[in-house]
Amino acid sequence: MRFAPRRALGRTGFVASRLGIGDLADRAVPFEQCVATLGRALVAGCNVVDTAPNYEDGYGERIVGEALRRSGRRDATFLIDKVDDLRAPVAPQVLGSLQRLGLPCVDLFAFHACSTPADLKALLAPGGGFDQLRAEVAAGRARFCGLSSHDPDVLRAALHAGACDVVMFPIGPFADPRYEADVLPLARARGVGTVCFKTFGAGKLLGDTEGYQRPLQQRPRGKASSGGSDDGDRATRLPRLSVAQCVRYTLTIDPDVALLGLSFPNEQDAAWAAAAAFAPMDAAELAATRTAAAAAIAGKGDVWWNPHGA
Repeated sequence: MRFAPRRALGRTGFVASRLGIGDLADRAVPFEQCVATLGRALVAGCNVVDTAPNYEDGYGERIVGEALRRSGRRDATFLIDKVDDLRAPVAPQVLGSLQRLGLPCVDLFAFHACSTPADLKALLAPGGGFDQLRAEVAAGRARFCGLSSHDPDVLRAALHAGACDVVMFPIGPFADPRYEADVLPLARARGVGTVCFKTFGAGKLLGDTEGYQRPLQQRPRGKASSGGSDDGDRATRLPRLSVAQCVRYTLTIDPDVALLGLSFPNEQDAAWAAAAAFAPMDAAELAATRTAAAAAIAGKGDVWWNPHGA
């Protein structure tokens, strides 16, 4: 399947595919296999790729750089990388990322997981992170500045400050409703691109995990399977949503890009199929999906992308 590009990514002018591919670094998976998996997504038409230095300690950046070189699609791809240490000088972090990528520049460097007012204040201060990152843009090592956050209030403040070309934040069936009701409309009004994650709730909505395929430390009691039988399935499977439900929900909310972790071909195929079959949910379907998501995520560990576990 190939995705038809959907819209300009904010004021960047880049016309983005409706699905992007996020972190697929896993040191338990051979490097060549990871490169091939990302290459497969690029061939399918995904043209937004996200990585960060702390994704398996640079392994993710190495995978992304190699896949883009082999595919010949670097110029047609919007590449996002991160500045992980919000209080350290920016330039050495940018140079380290570019070295691991093996590329001269990226499209967007975003401050990673800036989720407290104090961190944002430091980034916005004269000579702070955003001033330093704009210097990297001027030097040609990045094209745009951005920020990812797990706090709606931080995102609103960053948008009001006019600091970002793109913001990254959660949108999905189990995410703080302020991301949808407040942050997304404000970003649109300011012409800021929106790249959203947590469609699958770090995998919690799709399976029995504390997130990112980590097994549950303690299985909640009294939870029956969603749509399962009343026998052995009850003991082994908790409520869950389908890939189609999650993707359909996020596409209905309509960020510029839904960034998905698609680490294996079968995961990619399920997402491609959901996007191909997409029809917007009505208000009742959105509400029902949120209710199902709350049941599917209960007892599966910390929900770090919602302030105070909201």
